[in-house]
Amino acid sequence: MATTRRSLPLLRTLIAGKTQTRTVTYMPRPGDGAPRPVTLIPGDGIGPLVTNAVEQVMEAMHAPVYFEKYDIHGDMKRVPQEVLDSIKKNKVCLKGGLRTPMGGGVSSLNMQLRKELDLYASLVNCCNFPGLPTRHENVDIVVIRENTEGEYSGLEHEVVPGVVESLKVITKFCSERIAKYAFEYAYLNNRKKVTAVHKANIMKLADGLFLESCREVATKYPSIKYNEIIVDNCCMQLVSKPEQFDVMVTPNLYGNLVANTAAGIAGGTGVMPGGNVGADYAVFEQGASAGNVGKEKIVEQKTANPVALLLSSAMMLRHLQFPSFADRLESAVKRVISEGQYRTKDLGGQSSTQEVVDAVIAKLD
Repeated sequence: MATTRRSLPLLRTLIAGKTQTRTVTYMPRPGDGAPRPVTLIPGDGIGPLVTNAVEQVMEAMHAPVYFEKYDIHGDMKRVPQEVLDSIKKNKVCLKGGLRTPMGGGVSSLNMQLRKELDLYASLVNCCNFPGLPTRHENVDIVVIRENTEGEYSGLEHEVVPGVVESLKVITKFCSERIAKYAFEYAYLNNRKKVTAVHKANIMKLADGLFLESCREVATKYPSIKYNEIIVDNCCMQLVSKPEQFDVMVTPNLYGNLVANTAAGIAGGTGVMPGGNVGADYAVFEQGASAGNVGKEKIVEQKTANPVALLLSSAMMLRHLQFPSFADRLESAVKRVISEGQYRTKDLGGQSSTQEVVDAVIAKLD
């Protein structure tokens, strides 16, 4: 009997050892723990609120990053050279929204950044979150959008008074590289399908070239299913059966519309992370552009949702090869969403930005 009692603790230990899951080990290179500088652009509207949220959480985690902050706004004519120099030196930037004036000939600073740094790929991850009710379930869409040409080329002029010509530019080079990025992303992240969004039935040359490039790249990834969808049908399918989509690759304008639609379906623009990447630099920001500046009332009441930028900063930490910090941050944010006690108004709650931030910090492991 005494032998049986002595064996019980050992038996429990063996059972626990069999059921325990082993964590994936990340082996850093020597020196990987050195703090990394990141250019920080708070921006306009809710930007300072949500970037401050990220700063607080990074400090609470003792994350190995420090910020070089620059105060620029959307009504400036150009991105200051010192800001560009900082991003080129640090290779990574985190930014809030920059308000783009309507009309008036003032170019978008967001577009300037993308072109100057050749941030040719925009990535927005639109997915359901446990505990956050939405109309559709099992939504997990990644929208990869060409960022440097198309309707956003900025080539407009007035032919004669009352007649304006705006050029849509599509090139083989840019179409191929965004297609390669989409398929490479799918391959590296165990995604099963890439869908090209187009309007080649009308724009036969421009969107036809985009499709031709996607088809050529698709042949090099036989394990990934490839299909195509016309953009208007795509919008209808998104709001009726969004779970059918996996990775979507799009030209510039369509990608903006598709990403914001998918974000609205999956839980709202306030919770969708995103970033812009090129061969040399990366800029992380709220994934869906709708609402990234916010309304004045939200700014005054300090009730902006910081979740999207917090998740974008987790993407940034992975990009900087700090995966454990990214996992801690992402897990804390998802636990706060799941429990539902602290939510901003856009998610059906009444919490302030600071209350959500404090809740995330409290959940950090």
